[in-house]
Amino acid sequence: MKDKSELNSNAILLRKKLGEDIFSPIDVFGLIKGMNNTTLVFYPMSEQISGMCVRIDHKDSLIAINSNSTYGRQRFTAAHELYHLNFQPNFKNVVCSKDLEGPKEEEEKNADAFASYFLAPYEALKIFISETLKKDKDSLSINDIVRIEQHFGMSRQATLYRLLNDRYIDPEKVDEYKTNVIQSARKLGFDEKLYYPSPENEQYMTMGAYIVMVEKLKENEIISDGKYKQLLTEAYRADIAYNLKAGEPIYD
Repeated sequence: MKDKSELNSNAILLRKKLGEDIFSPIDVFGLIKGMNNTTLVFYPMSEQISGMCVRIDHKDSLIAINSNSTYGRQRFTAAHELYHLNFQPNFKNVVCSKDLEGPKEEEEKNADAFASYFLAPYEALKIFISETLKKDKDSLSINDIVRIEQHFGMSRQATLYRLLNDRYIDPEKVDEYKTNVIQSARKLGFDEKLYYPSPENEQYMTMGAYIVMVEKLKENEIISDGKYKQLLTEAYRADIAYNLKAGEPIYD
């Protein structure tokens, strides 16, 4: 496995390349949707799979996220796949396991660590704990755990994985913090979105380069209106194909 400092440096490098600083929480899905030639797909998969990633050729790629995972875990998975696309040599494709604790191939371990540092770079987490929470290592409470995961947008499993690996918590504390996840957030007044899977109407969704490509084909009259609607519908975007309006926000 690569050194942690190298993976943290890689995460910071990609953040800067995408126009982000090293301290702020990030919208990882928004970043991926804005990447040229990358398509993002949400699809319900088995419990054992967090997602998958494919490099279609030298420039095009696809990231698929298990929409049955919690929103926090989906964010971690997206960051995990960015490692494969940007830092794994000779990468072609991979199906990724949801388990962060079991045995894995080296590049999967690298991708997990990278994902953690991409969502919460080393210095960002260190400063948040010392300056915002006013805590030292080995003194974090369950309330602190909740505030960390809420601030950086990570699942409980991903948060504990990181805190354990960076020695902010002791191994014997991990099992205690795995329980009552949603209730612990409720008691602090936080939104619960982080801890639930995608809602039913968002279980199937395609975003990014594929949608842009189909729109360009239609705009340049390379495909018919019927083919345009077929391609979008097959990508779970009938809302675009048929201009379906589901509670559009008011412009204000």
